[in-house]
Amino acid sequence: MNNIIAKLITSMRMEIHHTREKMDSNKIIDALQKGVVTIVFEKIDTKEIRTMPCTLNQDISKQTMRVGKYSSNDTIVCYGLDVDAWRDVKINTIIEWYKGYPKDD
Repeated sequence: MNNIIAKLITSMRMEIHHTREKMDSNKIIDALQKGVVTIVFEKIDTKEIRTMPCTLNQDISKQTMRVGKYSSNDTIVCYGLDVDAWRDVKINTIIEWYKGYPKDD
């Protein structure tokens, strides 16, 4: 039984790559360039919690984009797949992020 619980905990740690306490924007950007990432964040204007599937991978977004070096260390710009538009997210508003599409609750 303890072995099953340990495997489940390890699996959960692998799924959620970030919580607010441990932010590494370079890891998010790398994951965005490779595929789909779900970012859960608090909207600045409404304080609403938003779950957004997004990417910087043009094979997925079907957008022609040229992504250079990021000059901002407090904002991530990415393509929101659920709204088919570019979005920016302040790093300090991110609650968590993980690879893949949003999980059904």
